[in-house]
Amino acid sequence: MRGAETGDPARSPRSPLALALLGHLALGAFAALIALGVWQLERRAWKLALIEQIETRVHAPPIAAPGPAEWPAVSAARDGYRRVIVTGTFQHDRETLVQAVTTRGSGFWVMTPMTTDAGFTVLINRGFVPAEKRAPASRPAGQISGPASVTGLMRMSEPKGGFLRTNDAAADRWFSRDVPAIAAARQLPRTAPYFIDADATPNPGDYPIGGLTVLSFPNNHMSYALTWFALAALVAGAAIFVARYERRRRPA
Repeated sequence: MRGAETGDPARSPRSPLALALLGHLALGAFAALIALGVWQLERRAWKLALIEQIETRVHAPPIAAPGPAEWPAVSAARDGYRRVIVTGTFQHDRETLVQAVTTRGSGFWVMTPMTTDAGFTVLINRGFVPAEKRAPASRPAGQISGPASVTGLMRMSEPKGGFLRTNDAAADRWFSRDVPAIAAARQLPRTAPYFIDADATPNPGDYPIGGLTVLSFPNNHMSYALTWFALAALVAGAAIFVARYERRRRPA
């Protein structure tokens, strides 16, 4: 009781102004945490709708790959993973190898331009090759000549690089499937702004290996939302505890 008699600041009740300030801070933190939780629930709803859309596109009958008239409207939201078909002739002399890590191990994606029957060029990700199959001469049977048809999934360009490394067109080192950069490096005319991941239809000689598109979309938004709501509850609980504690300390 001595501390209370001498007016010890450590034991005396906080001033109304200090309590009001603490209350406003607690209220602001509570509101912000609740808002973050609600935002994560909204993100979860968006992610579930996106997954459903992509599942529908992946299993739908293929449609013709969009031509130049449709390119301005092409987007990931509208066309990502859409199943398409295209017919034309491969330009194997202009293929590009992009570093890849797959269920088959590390190696390269074989990005080969196709001159389509519709008159435009589209990059085809024909599939994966291990390092020992990097050279086209090591997989001659797979260098299809003449007209060919490819069915696969539309993918959006992956700009700048990947694997924490930047594409180096001058050195012909590619870490992402950057369509405009590859088209410029290979001097490809009238190139579609997307590329196509070829399906699992076997290529002659078994290489490249298609059909390795990863369809996995992490959806941790519910756990994030629960975390934010739990933190909001802790803030509210702490504020109530402090308020009751201060009330008990005040003289009757």
